[in-house]
Amino acid sequence: MYENTFPNKRFKRTLEFLESVASPPAKILDLGVENPFSAIMKDHNYQVENTSGEDLDLHTNVDTANEYDLVTAFEIFEHLIAPFNVLRELKTKKLVATVPLKLWFANAYRSNTDMRDRHYHEFEDWQFDWLLEKAGWTIKKREKWTNPVGKIGIRPLLRNVTPRYYAVYAER
Repeated sequence: MYENTFPNKRFKRTLEFLESVASPPAKILDLGVENPFSAIMKDHNYQVENTSGEDLDLHTNVDTANEYDLVTAFEIFEHLIAPFNVLRELKTKKLVATVPLKLWFANAYRSNTDMRDRHYHEFEDWQFDWLLEKAGWTIKKREKWTNPVGKIGIRPLLRNVTPRYYAVYAER
């Protein structure tokens, strides 16, 4: 089902990480609009509800009812100007998040056609850890993986050996 291609490798690794810390049928609030990975989680018997696309920098109280087993945030925090505010306001006691890591050989991602599809932050692992800890989270598990691309060149070669994604499981 999953090959070593984008986004399949990322989805496979993310699902494995999620399954290692939360078993179905966990009730999940997935930050961000419904997306292909939301469908994958549902296919694996997780109960998933997504946020509705509100600006999380302005609307930080997304789980006020505290009715979820955990919150997931897959490649969300790099798009926010102030991810600390959302992280601090979450009521759920468990969080699984992934972020793209800062690559020394590539600039931060910036779409030229979609103003919302830009990275305000690309973290180093210690920076994301610090952000979580400052917002009141304790990291219980972390993992990094690469993002190989099927191209020839120096940067594609570096992507084979340099971790691109960082996954964290944290609790309050």
